[in-house]
Amino acid sequence: MVGYMSTRDLIPLYGLYDLLFADHGLSVGQMSSLFVIWSVVSFVAEVPSGAWADTVSRRGLLIFASVLYTAGFTVWILVPSYAGFAAGFALWGISGAISSGTFEALLYDALVARGAAADFARLLGYANSGAMVCNLLATLSAAPLYVLGGYPLVGWVSVGATVIHGCFAVLLPAAPKVEEADETREVADDHGGLADRYARMLRAGLGEVMRETVVRRGVLLSALLIAFLAFDEYFGLLARDGGTSTAAVPLLVAITVSGQVVGTALAGRTASMRAVTMGRAVAVAAILLGGGALLGGIPGFLAIGVGYGILGNAMIVSEARVQDAITGPARATVTSVAGLFGEVAAVLIYAGFAVGSRWLSVTTLVATLAVPVLLSAILVRRWLPPIRTDAPTAG
Repeated sequence: MVGYMSTRDLIPLYGLYDLLFADHGLSVGQMSSLFVIWSVVSFVAEVPSGAWADTVSRRGLLIFASVLYTAGFTVWILVPSYAGFAAGFALWGISGAISSGTFEALLYDALVARGAAADFARLLGYANSGAMVCNLLATLSAAPLYVLGGYPLVGWVSVGATVIHGCFAVLLPAAPKVEEADETREVADDHGGLADRYARMLRAGLGEVMRETVVRRGVLLSALLIAFLAFDEYFGLLARDGGTSTAAVPLLVAITVSGQVVGTALAGRTASMRAVTMGRAVAVAAILLGGGALLGGIPGFLAIGVGYGILGNAMIVSEARVQDAITGPARATVTSVAGLFGEVAAVLIYAGFAVGSRWLSVTTLVATLAVPVLLSAILVRRWLPPIRTDAPTAG
């Protein structure tokens, strides 16, 4: 499980794809439109793919997602043009939408089958930490790979990494899906056509989010915390705005990555934390983020790293509590709703930053973004789902 999640971010192209686009003649406007394509495809596919994962084999769907992932980067290398890049982003967006809710649902089901549902937060934290470590290593490897063989070598090594990721997908367990209430079994065991079962799962997942207050609040809280982790897109600009040289910027950004690695890895230890305590921790994270942005330099980024680690930890704990709160058969659908709202909220943050940058510096904007994080501490205290004492069973 950890290997599957980690290797998805072992992609050297992550650190160079904007330069790849520019060096093949794309303008800033064209590159922005590619990001829009990526986001829109992800938005559209997120919840439907979750319902699909509740209808068919989740492991099979993750294998399919890894094939699409490989195809996306392969198209970039074979057809390095706007059309090729757009097609690659579309494939990447569909793959990401499929894997997001499906993986968490499969992990939870596998642990329930072993009577170890309480380990979900710990393993999900390790998986996210592994992904960030691989991301960092892959980004650092992009420079020497480019020197040795240019974009083609960087690209084909990235394709090879996606193949390794696909091999881990094949090794994932085919765990039985969790079933609890009688009405849940009726939906899950329905013997209608595939399209009919898909529609039932989609309605069951969306219905649980709308009907169950604990689930709905947990989903919205998880989405908010996911969106706050989009701040890292601006950390490089923040470092440069503080006078750091371009060569030293990656070193400061690495501090924030390290903080998130540690924070998510500790999710197993904080999984049983009371909502009040977690709310206080998020408030501290907001203060560290805002203060670190204003302070700048190594001390400032150390503060940001700690704050970012706390946010990553809170996100994992929130996601784990949501998994425990779900009682229906459409586990992946419910999880995908959180992913969808998280992406929408992140886009709103990006848009706010773009508009605000006309009048405010990067430092001021990042410090200002800490305000909604501080306000969210209140929601953490009120909306974090309670710890579940009774263990679910596998059907």
